[in-house]
Amino acid sequence: MKIRLGTRGSALALAQSEWFAERLSAAGHEVEVVRIVTEGDVRPADTEPGEGIFVVAIARALMRGEIDVAVHSAKDVPLEDEPQLAIAAYPERADPRDALVTGSGSQSIATLPANATVGTDSPRRAGFMRAARPDLRIVPLHGNVDTRLRRLDAGEVDALVIAAAGLDRLGRGARIDQRIDTGLVTPAPGQGALAIQARRSDTSVLEVLAAHDQPDIRLAVEAERRVLSATGGTCRAPVGAVASIDDQTFTMVVGGVNSDGSDRNVELLRGKRAELIELAHDAGKRLAGAVMLR
Repeated sequence: MKIRLGTRGSALALAQSEWFAERLSAAGHEVEVVRIVTEGDVRPADTEPGEGIFVVAIARALMRGEIDVAVHSAKDVPLEDEPQLAIAAYPERADPRDALVTGSGSQSIATLPANATVGTDSPRRAGFMRAARPDLRIVPLHGNVDTRLRRLDAGEVDALVIAAAGLDRLGRGARIDQRIDTGLVTPAPGQGALAIQARRSDTSVLEVLAAHDQPDIRLAVEAERRVLSATGGTCRAPVGAVASIDDQTFTMVVGGVNSDGSDRNVELLRGKRAELIELAHDAGKRLAGAVMLR
């Protein structure tokens, strides 16, 4: 089968998409990678990204039949489902944690100098970092991974907080000073996971993609997203959730914080696999009651 695979043109998006394209090719399919420009790719420098800006253009191309499969970072997929489309597979997940990166390569959150500047594009990361170290000065820093690394190396900030998965997938994992404990900075729901999307009506493609779906990762990501939806937030909300599943049990860290570092609330959940979605929903409701999430 020939499969047209749609992706953003950034280095990270291409790395993710080509990784999955290689898997499809190894299964005997002919794959064409189609680059699509999204709103997130053309926004002015240092403007805050909005809900779904890296996803919508690709999803529309999929609905128009211009591509057959879309590869998204799961954390960027809007919570509201598109009726014509389905997440057909969640393949193997990369490291879901956030990472601290500095010029020296030998720092941790605890050892950063007093009043150090930390670049991030995320209210969630900003809030958790401020809660951990109120002296730190958070600097809004947008752009793709390479852009942010260049700005760090140029001395615009002393450190970055960025997804470990992005660095690993680009072969830049050696730049990481500290892979941050999920109880200190709780990852965004779905971070490190890929969401492979297709049309619900395209049964032949859905069947191909089903072979690459990891049920434990699907359940973990769906539970993490349930936490977020229960808070009433979007993918830009300062809410974190990360689940791991071991046979019939699960462990999950749920966290929220205001972007100014106030009202930090982190909870560790354990239970039976069958209870995960319900308990995730309940945890999200508790979080919304404990934190203003602004």
